[in-house]
Amino acid sequence: MQTQAVPRSERGHGTNRPADDPVGPFTGGWADTRLSLPLAPGARFAEARRRAVSDRFPGERIVVPSGGLKVRSNDFDYPFRPHSAFVHLTAEQGPWAVPDSVLVLEPTGTGHAVTLFTRPRSPRDGGRGRTEFHSDRRYGEFWVGRRRTLSETSDVLGVTTAAREDLERSLGKNVPTRVLRGEDALVDALLPAASAEADAELATFLSELRLVKDEWEVEQLRAAVDSTIAGFHDVAGELSRATRLARGERWIEGTFNRRARLDGHGLGFETIAAAGAHACVLHWMRNDGPVRDGDLLLLDAGVEGDSFHTADLTRTLPVSGRFTDTQRRVYDLVHAAQSAGAAALRPGARYCDFHDAAMRVIAEGLDAWGLSPGPAGAAKDGPAPYSRYTVCGTGHMLGLDCHDCAAARRHTYLDGVLEAGHVLTVEPGLYFQPDDLTVPEELRGIGVRIEDDFVITAEGAECLSSALPRGADDVEEWVSSSR
Repeated sequence: MQTQAVPRSERGHGTNRPADDPVGPFTGGWADTRLSLPLAPGARFAEARRRAVSDRFPGERIVVPSGGLKVRSNDFDYPFRPHSAFVHLTAEQGPWAVPDSVLVLEPTGTGHAVTLFTRPRSPRDGGRGRTEFHSDRRYGEFWVGRRRTLSETSDVLGVTTAAREDLERSLGKNVPTRVLRGEDALVDALLPAASAEADAELATFLSELRLVKDEWEVEQLRAAVDSTIAGFHDVAGELSRATRLARGERWIEGTFNRRARLDGHGLGFETIAAAGAHACVLHWMRNDGPVRDGDLLLLDAGVEGDSFHTADLTRTLPVSGRFTDTQRRVYDLVHAAQSAGAAALRPGARYCDFHDAAMRVIAEGLDAWGLSPGPAGAAKDGPAPYSRYTVCGTGHMLGLDCHDCAAARRHTYLDGVLEAGHVLTVEPGLYFQPDDLTVPEELRGIGVRIEDDFVITAEGAECLSSALPRGADDVEEWVSSSR
């Protein structure tokens, strides 16, 4: 790793330094390393999605940027992850994704011509203005690795390609244009918004286009779930080691994250490794606490595959291998609620039905415990008393984003109807804060969530994560045998 501090003005951003030395030690002597690459498996599905966009916006230019690098500190960037809408329309893969790429659908008399503007390989032949390979610390391949040639990218993704530097000239034609904004500063500057409503309509359409998954997307999600299940088994085998460390949660986090990088592009979201009372924090990501025998560990994690599709699973594990009576009582209630929610999944059901079914079980269980949660339907007129212990909804759509299709209109998603091809999570939970005086002392500091991923089918719903132990007895057997 280079340790020399580099002023930000010299770190790249498309510049080449030095730019005025026509001959140097990097000129000449390079082998021909061009590749012959097949069409990516997902490319024909991406083509169908682009046709859907073309049909929806005839006569209009559509511009969808991938987004660019984001600075972590000084001259280091975060790993690049393209915008999900860009991925959906290109089927680009994680190892090859190039920052600052822009997909343009240019209107023609019969539809749209598709061009992907992207960075080609760093030139090897040197000469004036062609030293990116070794001098550009942000984009030069000597620094960050090989990119595909434009021809290779065209072969893999099945689209016409052009150099990023040609983008400005291409966008000069005055035609009605819709842009996915906020992802590329140059694009936003070149194409001032004629109508915020029009751009918002594009963003909404691109989000809703992902609601129903095609067969290739389901295959990618199935693979991401399988890798995530493997990561959970990795964690179960490391529980004993974690109990001997001051920050055992970090060991759990690292164990799962290793699997995510081994099997896929990385994490779909930051791993939640919450032991003890930390399980009562819905998005506990500090992961700096101990993992103690006798406590519960709530692990909420997902592998993002090379296709950028992610899983999202949660299990709450007894660290010692056995639930206490009180822990099992809470676990069994959440398990029953999740089972009721899953049973409500079917095409034609309202999206909210699985949430209502799970919450009904929670409400009845808490009422039986004397916590007087009130009727489940009370939440429609205001927060129900039991929401103090549940807080959030019972699931969400899943896909390229963990919380997928977030820009979809309410009537197509939250107030919509389930149909075959929807992929979603069911994840009820109970969280009794350690300082909550409304619950018995024995419940305080217990947090339990169980989450699985489902695809809606013509007959009902398939649990993609059914191979991961879920019932209390099965979880105890799994953890005990893994220690």
